[in-house]
Amino acid sequence: MDSSDGPSVFVRRDGAVAIVTLNEPASLNALSGGIKAGIEQQLPALIADPEVRAIVLTGTGRAFCAGGDIRAMDERDTVSMRRRMQRSYRWLVPLMTADKPVITAVNGVAAGAGFSLALAGDIVCASVEAKFKAGFPGIGAIPDFALAYSLPRAVGMIRAKEILFSNREVTATEAHDLGFVSHLTEHAALMDTALSLAATLAAGPTMAYGLTKQLLQRAYEMPLEGFLELEAMAQTTAFGSADFAEGTTAFKGKRKPAFRGN
Repeated sequence: MDSSDGPSVFVRRDGAVAIVTLNEPASLNALSGGIKAGIEQQLPALIADPEVRAIVLTGTGRAFCAGGDIRAMDERDTVSMRRRMQRSYRWLVPLMTADKPVITAVNGVAAGAGFSLALAGDIVCASVEAKFKAGFPGIGAIPDFALAYSLPRAVGMIRAKEILFSNREVTATEAHDLGFVSHLTEHAALMDTALSLAATLAAGPTMAYGLTKQLLQRAYEMPLEGFLELEAMAQTTAFGSADFAEGTTAFKGKRKPAFRGN
């Protein structure tokens, strides 16, 4: 979709998959007040809805997201700036920690906070036309929206430093080679690929996915003994789920499990 008709962020459903689309293509889907408000309004309900078992985030036009809205950066008062960022964290953190799979379908430019937003997903699908750029050094800023958290976890610390310091453009092909893009597709096939993957995950054991995400998010932060205690608690929860009962029954019966996400 190349038109900006409609709201700044719109949501449609495809079975158990929710597709969230940033829809201000004239500004390359920069994170305007409208886009940020739209995500904050829409996201909590999608995360809380048990009928939504996977989320796809994408953009309209030739960009996924061009990052922060430069027009809104004149406010430089320390307190105001911090509050503005904290408002964004109210939806960024739930997006990154949602207890269901989140796929970002990067259809074009992902720069600055748009680069960060692309890596906020659990799995990144990218068109061959996608391009990634830190952007922050060009305006004398630091990486935000957790890019300095997510990028080194995806590519390693040394490569992350080079990408962030150099401010160079990373093509979709290089991003795939580096490992922070999972699926590289022809441009016309991007959404079909993302939706097919989302549908597969939406049919999976949603609770187990959420518990696995919690473990992965803590994997770099805890000593082994503490991590194993967390793992034991998560596995106990998984073993008590209806999906585990269905999975083990299906395994014994040599049939495909029909998971319901609980």
